[in-house]
Amino acid sequence: MSKTTLQFLLLGLILVLAQVIVFNHICLFNVAVPMVFIYLIFRLPITLSLNWTLTVSFFLGLIVDIFSDTYGMNAVACTVVAMLKHPVLRLYVPREEDLTRPEPSMLSLGVAVYMKYLLTMTVIYCTLIFIIEAFTFFNPLQLVLRIVFSTILSMIIMLGIDSLMTSRSEKRL
Repeated sequence: MSKTTLQFLLLGLILVLAQVIVFNHICLFNVAVPMVFIYLIFRLPITLSLNWTLTVSFFLGLIVDIFSDTYGMNAVACTVVAMLKHPVLRLYVPREEDLTRPEPSMLSLGVAVYMKYLLTMTVIYCTLIFIIEAFTFFNPLQLVLRIVFSTILSMIIMLGIDSLMTSRSEKRL
């Protein structure tokens, strides 16, 4: 296995454990739940085939579902987000040749484009997971509050993880 594959496996293990053990038990003001394990899906290389991306995303969501008793909601939302990853990335980067690295990051996309990409993907995931969870529009204000504040909280944590993942030599560039 290559160094990159091992890094992604280790990152996936750490993010799933952190999600299941820590972040699933955080609910700020009864609306904001951080979803950080999806960071792995966002960082998967764009050179990875769609089949592999969907498979990795499905199993990542399924593992979180198993330990969280969410009955496949994360598996469905992760698979849909993985399916939308390339079209969303093409909204902000018209040509894949413009990327300096195969995995989306602040270094390869630039700060503004990466923030838009991360925000769009996080909003899509949070919208999907909370609509699937509620399965009703009975309380639309509560639904919108959960989507907005969970997106904000997840973004802050994922940006912190991203700053930890970027080596010091890459930060200087």
